[in-house]
Amino acid sequence: MIDLYSWTTPNGHKIHIMLEETGLPYRAHKVDLGKGEQFRPEYLAINPNNKIPAIVDADGPDGKPISVFESGAILIYLAEKSGKFLPTDKRRRYDVLQWLMFQMGSIGPMYGQAWHFRSAAPERLPYAVDRYTKEVTRLLKVMDLRLGTSAYLGDAEFSIADIAAWPWVKGSEKYGQDMRDFPHVSRWINAIAARPGVQRGLRALDDI
Repeated sequence: MIDLYSWTTPNGHKIHIMLEETGLPYRAHKVDLGKGEQFRPEYLAINPNNKIPAIVDADGPDGKPISVFESGAILIYLAEKSGKFLPTDKRRRYDVLQWLMFQMGSIGPMYGQAWHFRSAAPERLPYAVDRYTKEVTRLLKVMDLRLGTSAYLGDAEFSIADIAAWPWVKGSEKYGQDMRDFPHVSRWINAIAARPGVQRGLRALDDI
């Protein structure tokens, strides 16, 4: 059994969706970021970086419990455990992994900064808003180019690269974007939104 510690953020939704899509058994535990629960000592023992998500798998690779933090590492771990959404063919595998890293190194940080300066900063700083809004636009252009030639980001098939990027990109209008400018990304967003596992993943914490 996997214990999931998470919250309803894009990074949290990555792992909710992955667990629902793989069918791996899990128990979900809310870590309320607004109440500072990520700083509790018992949670820091699992994730010293005081972020969500994190997992504890009672049946780790050696049959012993293992904890994993950082959403990209968790996705790789769950893909290898389940044998799903990460190809074994080396060329296809690296196609998926490079787009996973694109999310981790670019989409997440830049969308996060755009959201902060557009919605959470104590004062509106036009330079920062413009800088990060333009960077989100650039990233969407990169994705649209890729998705114009491939059904999914990493491969012709749905993978952890898509699971990582979709929770961030699906709400791009809130980041000052006109999605009519990115028809291939829009097609991809809608295709993933229609997956039952994705829909269940978005509701993973609703009943807790």
